[in-house]
Amino acid sequence: MNEGLIPRRYAKALYEFAVEKGDSESIYGTMTTLVKSFSAENALQSAMANPFVNNDDKVALLMTAAGANQQDTTFNDFVALLKNNARLDMARGIAMAYLEIYRKANNIYLVEVVTAAPLAADDEQRLKNIINDHLNGGAMEYASRIDSNLIGGFVIKIGSELLDASVSNELKQLRLKLLSN
Repeated sequence: MNEGLIPRRYAKALYEFAVEKGDSESIYGTMTTLVKSFSAENALQSAMANPFVNNDDKVALLMTAAGANQQDTTFNDFVALLKNNARLDMARGIAMAYLEIYRKANNIYLVEVVTAAPLAADDEQRLKNIINDHLNGGAMEYASRIDSNLIGGFVIKIGSELLDASVSNELKQLRLKLLSN
């Protein structure tokens, strides 16, 4: 069976359950932490997939990685469901699918700005305002990073949209144009 289909179904069920319980936002935070933990520690996915690690240890790993505690009943119920259905190894995929479902339902866009050098605070705020206007009332999760390989300019990613106004891209386009003549 398609490995993307199963995590998506669990994520959708979790989202609907969390909305019913009024916990969708807190689960969103928990799942964000969980995805970050999986990204930061590659061994976490290996441990979750390892058949020699017992399920109680896997549950404890998930709880720690998600920053959850015993009061997070919705998340605890969800992890118990994964344990009972032998799906603990799919926790990362489910968390990523949950984030996608939540963002879509709440009109939240992932925005990443990559620049060649750090932006001044007022320039960054102006750029955020321009991006906000582009989102037509949607919210954004903003992240920025520096990539000196851009030489100058910036690259903006909004979901699947890409605006590449970098000097390296301009040089690449110029090179392609010269080679095509």
